[in-house]
Amino acid sequence: MNFTEKIEWLRNRLQQPLPGRPAQERMMGRVVNSPQKVPDDARPSAVLCLLFPMNEELHLLLMKRREDKTAHSGQVSFPGGSYDSTDADLKATALREAQEELGIISGEVDLLGALTPLYIPVSNFNVYPFVGYAKNRPEYNLSHNEVAYTLEVPLANLLQADRKIVTEVISPARPDIIRNVNAYKLEDGTIIWGATAMIISELEIILEAGF
Repeated sequence: MNFTEKIEWLRNRLQQPLPGRPAQERMMGRVVNSPQKVPDDARPSAVLCLLFPMNEELHLLLMKRREDKTAHSGQVSFPGGSYDSTDADLKATALREAQEELGIISGEVDLLGALTPLYIPVSNFNVYPFVGYAKNRPEYNLSHNEVAYTLEVPLANLLQADRKIVTEVISPARPDIIRNVNAYKLEDGTIIWGATAMIISELEIILEAGF
């Protein structure tokens, strides 16, 4: 399939039942155990899982958060953040945050569909991931108060079996504890774990069926 066919296949697939929590938990790596029910005071938030072509390959856009001593300080993540009362919906939240953090122009993003929401106990966020596609590699304008740098990861490389590892991590939220977690390891040694890895895991299972 060419890029257009792959993206249309993914758009259609995202309208069908999703793999859900079992897919996410293949790459589970939490600092705090998740409750059975999402708390009533959980903060709604959204992230953008942006795909785009570069060097004749589909890439997934990630970013490294700035070291700022918050719960997700220094971690690899998708662009995203809290729902704002001015947002029309959570899709608008994902697009707004991507524009504020990375300079992604919302009008250049084709939203294909949503993945399964994921609750993050350590920050009390209930995260709604949205998959988008840009026809061209984005031009970035980073918010350096929040973002250290971007990562443009070849999708086929990221989803290879040998990218999955178990490794030790220390969370900024609990710097006194070392944990063994499931993670993705990029060629340059970058570790992706926690909610971001869990979201990628569900996307991976979806893509395995048709890519």
